[in-house]
Amino acid sequence: MAPNPPTAAASICLLRTSAIGDVTHVVPLVRTMQQAWPQTSLTWIVGRLERKLVGDLPDVEFVTFDKAAGWAGMRAVHAALRGRRFDALLHMQVAMRSNLLSLGIKADRRIGYDRARAKDLHGLVINERIPARSGEHVLDAIGSFCEPLGLKQTSVRWDIPIPDEAHAWAAEQLPGDTPTLLVSPTSSHALRNWRPERYAAVMDHVAARGWRVALVGGPSAFERAMADAVLAACQSPPLDLTGKDTLKKLLALLERAQLLLTPDSGPMHMANAVGTRVLGLHAASNPHRSGPYSDRRWCVDKYDEAARRFLGKPAGELAWGTKIEKLGVMDLIGVDDVVERYEAAAHDMRLL
Repeated sequence: MAPNPPTAAASICLLRTSAIGDVTHVVPLVRTMQQAWPQTSLTWIVGRLERKLVGDLPDVEFVTFDKAAGWAGMRAVHAALRGRRFDALLHMQVAMRSNLLSLGIKADRRIGYDRARAKDLHGLVINERIPARSGEHVLDAIGSFCEPLGLKQTSVRWDIPIPDEAHAWAAEQLPGDTPTLLVSPTSSHALRNWRPERYAAVMDHVAARGWRVALVGGPSAFERAMADAVLAACQSPPLDLTGKDTLKKLLALLERAQLLLTPDSGPMHMANAVGTRVLGLHAASNPHRSGPYSDRRWCVDKYDEAARRFLGKPAGELAWGTKIEKLGVMDLIGVDDVVERYEAAAHDMRLL
């Protein structure tokens, strides 16, 4: 006799406020629960910037948490949820700020991380835990939050909406069908970033192969400075779109491109979500944990070399999720390493 299907929860609150990549990883979990339990009410507490990426997902209520507002931002979330109680809270962020934020969310079941992945007193604000597993990609760990509810994430689907105006803007920037490399050179963690002159060398090589090259990035002063340093080192000037897009426009650009070159960053996971190949630069972080989920064939992986060089042991002996954010770690990645992965990807797509 087949087991009875799990009883649908009437209401579920998801708490994952940041960052862009991790919020992207939550979308397949939302899709899994919506498919299994279409009548369940889903409320997602998300960061202000991150809401601009996912806030138009259908049939999801969003409550914005403005972390820049400090305690006032927390009080605003608590006020928005006053008088409400959820069947379950999926507490998918272990930072102290999020643990404090969760105290104002009323829920019968408070599902959080297993002990190995919990920190900052996370265990004090939950009453259930996801299965304890090592070696998981971050997306799979987030997907396992439905398992205590009796569900299983067996497929991964994003379908993040992209407005027509974003598609139109992207088509204006990248007209026609010329093969395109997008370069998003900055991560929010400076020690994960590659040298500007090395980006430029790869971009010049790609341009010489007949591809269009475009530089993308956010409006911050740090990203503008990185873009300017890359541009100054380029012999073949790329299209500079730094600071000109929004998150939705970036999704549309990524969808039109054939390949994205980037360190471990939010755009890496946005590209993966729209099916664009990613040439990820990994030395400070493990691509098997935080690289592009669907296809890591085109990434440069120097994580094991970094572990041996900077920590004195192979990657297999490190705790899962260890970051090697050391000065000079990204210098382990050479221009030739990246050119080789670009050539392999372009030949695989029959675009050379």
